Amino acid sequence: MKNKAIILIVDSNRANLEHMSEQLVKEGYETLNAASLEELDGFLQGERKPSLALIDLSGFDQHIWERCEELYRAKIPFIVLSPQRSPTIERDSMKSGASGLLAKSIGIKELMEHIHTLLGE
Repeated sequence: MKNKAIILIVDSNRANLEHMSEQLVKEGYETLNAASLEELDGFLQGERKPSLALIDLSGFDQHIWERCEELYRAKIPFIVLSPQRSPTIERDSMKSGASGLLAKSIGIKELMEHIHTLLGE
């Protein structure tokens, strides 16, 4: 089996974070998990760079968009997961360089299709 990509999961809800991580590990991916902006900052400044990030906006303030822009500058594609679709969230996602925007609740199959597409798998 070829080495799978490292996926950074950002979710303020630790239970959701662990669940998402378990699902991606079952798919053969390695995950890095951040439940706070400080943890996310650590991964952004760390040596191990993810191939892709999943950013759940729930529970984060406007500072999450600064981190999204950092991901974009680092050429790390990311998908924004939002509790709902709204013109504001769509605009902010595009402005920060998101590779995609998905409204929750998203099924693992649909999420995996987006991940495979972005990673060229």
